[in-house]
Amino acid sequence: MMNTTQLTSFILAGYSDIGHLKYLYFIILTVLYVSIVFANTVLIVVICMERSLHEPMYLFLCSLFVNDLYGTTGLFPALMTHLVSDDHTVSTVCCYLQIFVLYTYGSIEFSNLAVMSYDRYLAICHPLQYNVIMTPSMVCILICVIWLYSFAKFSIQLSLTIRLQLCGNVIDKVYCDNYLVVKLACSTSDVAVNKIYGLCGIVLSVTVPLITIVLSYIKILTICLKSSIETRQKAFSTCSPHLASLLNFSFGCFLTLLQSRFDSPMRNVPTVLHTILSVYYLMCQPLLNPIVYGVRMAKIRQACKYILPVGKPTL
Repeated sequence: MMNTTQLTSFILAGYSDIGHLKYLYFIILTVLYVSIVFANTVLIVVICMERSLHEPMYLFLCSLFVNDLYGTTGLFPALMTHLVSDDHTVSTVCCYLQIFVLYTYGSIEFSNLAVMSYDRYLAICHPLQYNVIMTPSMVCILICVIWLYSFAKFSIQLSLTIRLQLCGNVIDKVYCDNYLVVKLACSTSDVAVNKIYGLCGIVLSVTVPLITIVLSYIKILTICLKSSIETRQKAFSTCSPHLASLLNFSFGCFLTLLQSRFDSPMRNVPTVLHTILSVYYLMCQPLLNPIVYGVRMAKIRQACKYILPVGKPTL
């Protein structure tokens, strides 16, 4: 029997022998990672430098872009390294660190999207009270609560995982997953606390933000149905990027949950497609956010043209 004091590494069994194709996939991942880092960094710099973007909506966006950089950094370097390597082992410390980063990324992303939906609700349904409620200090408090709550909640959850005695070290995925590590526990009675805390965590991290999002959009839809066409168009232009980001992230999380918790629906899926689906929410979401917000939001487009040297005439 092995326990956590004896385990020094985990084996990531999600990688398969794809021959020389691994170098092609490595190039694709490199381009994707560089694109994500570049796009999100540019928008963070633009929002920080342009004073006209120092408004609640754009500050929440900045938090979203920082989180996208945080999450992709927790996945891509390790994924690219293991892809071209024949050794797919990862130390327990690095594995637990990756679990912490990826899970807190998911919690921060969803909570941030929930706060942004509430911000849109206030802007559209209560425009006169908006500046009174969404003060700079309130924005800072909300962003800090999102990040600190996610870090604190999952620090407890990870500590419950680390204490478990494990009777195996094979994780059937291309990255470390908390649920799959818990499944390696020797005793089912030890896992009971993890399950209870995990259930409470799901209620707080998923149900509460989901209720906020649903209620916010119900109120927005109600106001739009009673308003003029111009008001509806304005509401659609500000809400459509948020809805696109929210639906994409929810779809990615659903795929990850389906793969981790239910084996039978994914049993006949090809290995490469299975791997792509398992990292969908960590790859597509950080790339989609800067695209939909950078393209759809006029103030960000104008700020990019003003700050960035691209397209400026040379003297």
